[in-house]
Amino acid sequence: MRRAFLIEVSSLLLVPALLMMTGCGGKPEPPKPEPPRVTVAHPEVQTLMEREDVYNGWLEAYKSVEVRARVRGHITKVLFNDGDLVKEGQPLFNLDSAPFEAELKQVEAQAKSLEAQRVAAQRTVDRDKPLVKTQAVSQEEFDKAVADLASIEAQILAKAAEAERLRLDVKYAKIEAPLAGRISKAALTEGNLVNAGGSDPLLTTIVAIDPIYVDFYVDERSIQEYQKIGAREQNKEERKKPLREQDIPFSFGLDTEQDFPNTGKIVFADNKYTEGTGTILLRGRSDNPNGRLIPGSRVRVRIRLGNPTQALLVPEIAVLSDQDKKYLFVLGKDNVVKRCDIDGRGGLVGDKRVVRPPVGTDKVEFGPEDWLITQGLQRARLGYAVQPLDDKGQPVAGTGSKE
Repeated sequence: MRRAFLIEVSSLLLVPALLMMTGCGGKPEPPKPEPPRVTVAHPEVQTLMEREDVYNGWLEAYKSVEVRARVRGHITKVLFNDGDLVKEGQPLFNLDSAPFEAELKQVEAQAKSLEAQRVAAQRTVDRDKPLVKTQAVSQEEFDKAVADLASIEAQILAKAAEAERLRLDVKYAKIEAPLAGRISKAALTEGNLVNAGGSDPLLTTIVAIDPIYVDFYVDERSIQEYQKIGAREQNKEERKKPLREQDIPFSFGLDTEQDFPNTGKIVFADNKYTEGTGTILLRGRSDNPNGRLIPGSRVRVRIRLGNPTQALLVPEIAVLSDQDKKYLFVLGKDNVVKRCDIDGRGGLVGDKRVVRPPVGTDKVEFGPEDWLITQGLQRARLGYAVQPLDDKGQPVAGTGSKE
């Protein structure tokens, strides 16, 4: 019996041991996930001008005219095709001029009748003038003859003015292009009645194509820096010249163009900064002989001033936005991601953006030896490590060596 009791106790003591052994031999903890893979690259160093800034702008017509009728009449013919390039003085619309011509003939006939009356009245005055002295004709009769002559001459002048007005109406019935440029579509066609005056309808529009204006806004800080550069490079007499005479160059490109293939010169700056934005409107002028540049198109404008200097360039795809701020993801110690702010107004050189210090500072937080993330930005998180790869997908050595 004692032996049976010992066996039972031994069995009870084995249970916790077995449980402990089972616990030690359970499933291992899952391994930590690998850091996300990202593509990195060094900033590029290039020699650029001291200031290279890019702004968004738009094209404006050098001149623009709304073509309207100056007389009332029916349109008998449209003499252009929509979108044509027209020359100054080129006929555009013909209005029915028959009513004006008929009225003109009537007035001219009345003028001839009055001219005949004037000749007769003049003869009467010439005949009666010596007879007044002999009292063969009374002074009263002579004065009436002189007054009749003056009245007829005044009527002749009035008819001449009326005839001139009608000749202008006949002329205005042929509507011509007031300037050379590209014409819009015809708003009214043959058979329509047009009126002259405050309610006269718009027939079409013409915009001058050569030269063309480039308008863009520049912030106050950049303007002040441009002035410093200009003051350093120009003599006193040049600084006194109006902006349009200083020949400040710029270049620009359409959204579909690579780089900035078009050039021009600044010709105007507004007289005050825009309230609330701290920017000022600048206007440049550029040649456009073939009409390729169309008013209203959006453009990218680049201003380059100062002396050559070393600049950092980063791929545009690596630049991130946080409201009105621009920044990059740069690798710090142990490949931990950190944020470095830059000035978003840095210019573009091809597909790379010029790095400028953020507003309020005078230097950037990284250099050409640092690595910045160019692809996989959505997988990177601030304060966490990543696996850096080159553009061929191979691990990059030597990253994360500095803070």
